[in-house]
Amino acid sequence: MPMDQSNIVKMYSDFKSPYAYLAFKPGMGLVDKFNVTVKWRPFQLRLKGKGQRSIYSEWKVKYSYMDARRHANRLYDGQILRGPLKIFDTTPALIGGLFAEKHGDLITYCEAVFAKFFEREFAADDANEVAQLIKTMGLRKDDYFNYLNGEGANDLEASLDEAAEDHIFGVPIFVFKGEQFWGADRLWLLEETLKEAGLARNDVL
Repeated sequence: MPMDQSNIVKMYSDFKSPYAYLAFKPGMGLVDKFNVTVKWRPFQLRLKGKGQRSIYSEWKVKYSYMDARRHANRLYDGQILRGPLKIFDTTPALIGGLFAEKHGDLITYCEAVFAKFFEREFAADDANEVAQLIKTMGLRKDDYFNYLNGEGANDLEASLDEAAEDHIFGVPIFVFKGEQFWGADRLWLLEETLKEAGLARNDVL
């Protein structure tokens, strides 16, 4: 079945969100169940640091990581998921995702970044660490740096502009025909919507 704009599912994501991590694998896997194209879109969450949030927000953050760990234990076979020790500006890593996407390695890159970040083994705000990861994937560090300092910044800005048009306020948010589905726990509802749209793949029914 040929793909067109009506078959696109956007997935807005940021590497510092544990819920974006939980949504990434099943989100990209929608192509195995439905005649859709999943379009990954980087989005920079603007979060308050510890001491800047109300006590209720602090409790919410603690709960969020506890809840994400429970899901990660099921989805990723005991994957270690530790909350980051600071608020990261993930711009270098997000542009790295766009770079990897241009080279056909988006999924490999994102899965590695998410896993390493939530094991506290990867600084998503450090372009040198991103470049090193890029190198382990067989891509050129210099090409990444050139992209980071040039076209990549423009591509990320275009994604953020697109997010504003789609009224994106957090991650993960999936968008299908203008309708939003917020959170990994709303993937079932997105799948129901895709079925109702007649996009289920016959070979997996």
